[in-house]
Amino acid sequence: MPFVAVRGATPLKDEVELRAHLATLLRLENVGLLLGAGASVAAGGKTMAGLWGDFLATSPDEAQWLVDQEFVKEGALEGDPGLREVPNVEELGDALEIAYVEWRRQGHAEADRLAAVRAQLSRAVVRAALLQPAWWASPGGAEADAEQLENHRSVLQKLVAARQPGQAAPWVFTTNYDLAIEWAAESIDLQVVNGFLGVHGRRFSPQSFDLGYRNTQARGEARFGVYNIYLAKLHGSLSWREEADQVYEVQARLAARRIHMFLTDAGRTELGLMVMPRAAKYMQTVGYVLGELFRRFSEFLARPQAALVVCGYGFGDEHINRLLRSALLNPTLQLVIYFPEFNGDVKAATLPDAVRKLLSLKNPRVTVVGGSAEAYLDKLAAQLPDPLLYDEDMRKLEKTLREPAEGLDGPDDLGLGDLV
Repeated sequence: MPFVAVRGATPLKDEVELRAHLATLLRLENVGLLLGAGASVAAGGKTMAGLWGDFLATSPDEAQWLVDQEFVKEGALEGDPGLREVPNVEELGDALEIAYVEWRRQGHAEADRLAAVRAQLSRAVVRAALLQPAWWASPGGAEADAEQLENHRSVLQKLVAARQPGQAAPWVFTTNYDLAIEWAAESIDLQVVNGFLGVHGRRFSPQSFDLGYRNTQARGEARFGVYNIYLAKLHGSLSWREEADQVYEVQARLAARRIHMFLTDAGRTELGLMVMPRAAKYMQTVGYVLGELFRRFSEFLARPQAALVVCGYGFGDEHINRLLRSALLNPTLQLVIYFPEFNGDVKAATLPDAVRKLLSLKNPRVTVVGGSAEAYLDKLAAQLPDPLLYDEDMRKLEKTLREPAEGLDGPDDLGLGDLV
């Protein structure tokens, strides 16, 4: 499918115009990135549809039980993969958790069966978020030459390098449980501020989001760029563990042991790590952590001169959709959405309601990029501008060299002929 993009009610002519728009946005005071499951596919992850397909293939009996108990509709099991009614797996997991607590209280005969089905669904979620198993066993996680994370590294490097002196580090918000952002950042020695503090016991401490890194040796223009990103994992992480009313971040190699035991032992019904929101513990611990992360997301959207680039997100989370719509009340917010299913038809029935609503606003501060593969993460990585140090000064110098001063024949009279 050819390149297709629209800004407000005006189609963009070509990719050059989009690149120019992105270059302008990266210079705003606040820059953020929202990544969904689609952004991790190249690294080995699965979309929601791929996750559900894996669950159907590995646990057909459990899938049928979900239909029989009316947790999902019959259409979720039938038809071609591209035509199935894929349920929201996180909402389904939450519903199963609530039902399990209630069925246990009532002594329901199917309570144990529900726990086993829920465990199989969790295994499918974990497999979708594992990415490359070798990275979990390596002391350094993903290496700097890991091709699967090339696009993640490129996007992060361009975001941080485009920051001007005094500007805040970029934010990365993600609905994914995987460690793609952490591994990509670590492979290029980029610090990640994710809300956890500590060395041996990394406990969730949201005040860390108010801190940053700086080079104490840098002065003036040498402070160009930043040295960290802020990461908010809005739906939890495979590396988080709840214990004693606290949430801790676990080192990947330690988490890998629990993950392996959970995936290989069919008798286990609990992973022991936070994979998705859990209703039973919501008010005690999970609600505090996720609530704080969503608050940071909402605060970012309300900041002056802010730009948010969305990629790989399927608009299946109504909570996030509402935040994005209401955020447009901020008159200085710029929103760029990479959505592969957009083919230029702003009223297409195949688009999610949330995307159609955003397009129907015809707001010039909303840009939607489509065209199937033209809206994947690799395209975003390529279209973000390469930072050029002192680019304004360089443009002025180039103009001076190419436009001879009055009374001079050309650059040679300035002794600069070799530079032109």
